[in-house]
Amino acid sequence: MQVASLSKFLTACLVALPVALFAQSGGKTTSIVVPYPAGGPLDISARILAEGTRGKLDSAVIVENKPGAGGTIGANQVAKSAVGSNQLLMGAVATHAANPWLMPNYPFDPLKDFKPVSLVAQIPNVLVINADVAAKLNIRSTADLVAHIKKNPGRLNYSSGGNGSIGHIAGEMLKSLTKSSMVHIPYLGAGPAQLGLLSGQVDVMFDNLASALPQIRAGKLLALGVTTQKRSEALPDVPPINDSIKGFNVSTWFGIFAPSHVADADVQKYAAAFADTMNAQENKEKFSKMGFTPERLSPAEFTKFVQAEHAKYGALIKAAGIKID
Repeated sequence: MQVASLSKFLTACLVALPVALFAQSGGKTTSIVVPYPAGGPLDISARILAEGTRGKLDSAVIVENKPGAGGTIGANQVAKSAVGSNQLLMGAVATHAANPWLMPNYPFDPLKDFKPVSLVAQIPNVLVINADVAAKLNIRSTADLVAHIKKNPGRLNYSSGGNGSIGHIAGEMLKSLTKSSMVHIPYLGAGPAQLGLLSGQVDVMFDNLASALPQIRAGKLLALGVTTQKRSEALPDVPPINDSIKGFNVSTWFGIFAPSHVADADVQKYAAAFADTMNAQENKEKFSKMGFTPERLSPAEFTKFVQAEHAKYGALIKAAGIKID
């Protein structure tokens, strides 16, 4: 076969491949709605799952970004979707555990309007302190921090990305469990909040692990503890805050949800396909580059997890009187 003919043949094959895959799915598609902008960990994870389920379901899986209102717009779209619309949601701690208690007139019931399919990951935040402040006050651990704020109530402050953010909630959980007092300084986003910490405007922060890691390695921030009950592979020498403050557990988690009208048998099919995809070594490596290991739960286990998270954040938010600006 001549070079020109071979080139045309290969081009035709590449064009025909997506068509063939679409035909194999019977022309049907299932969309994973990501209620946040493209490029974040939820979006990238959804695309890994969509690609990995090729040939494992009777429909092609695509990703649709529907950002807005802290994830509420996209989540509500799936919650109110019509039977047969084949929409799933990449939901998160915000959409299903925190926002329902923070937003008046929340447009859907996160427990009744969805069926949990599969947890994808839990990513810890990390309690960090300005390194200069840590040296000045001789604070080297979570226990040291708690001892200091109990002796000096209201003297230390902590930054967050805004009222109702996971950093704000984590700070209020620390105060509640230790019966201590710190001043909350909300910023317009996690980035400015970290800059406030680095500049010395604030003392401590519950920061996203990925964004805090470079500053920790540079020696500008000191990591006191991770917010999950397990250590992070990225910071193996940093203990969980729970080691010093029993009951402390905050994570940025996300997973796949189906609207309540989806049959249980289909939920199980989706769960099996996503579990197989997350277990593939090549996908484990992709997730690892984002700083986390996929964490699978069965639909029944994930349902109990979501119910517990919903109740936990409800109690904390009510007790602390947290509100969104």
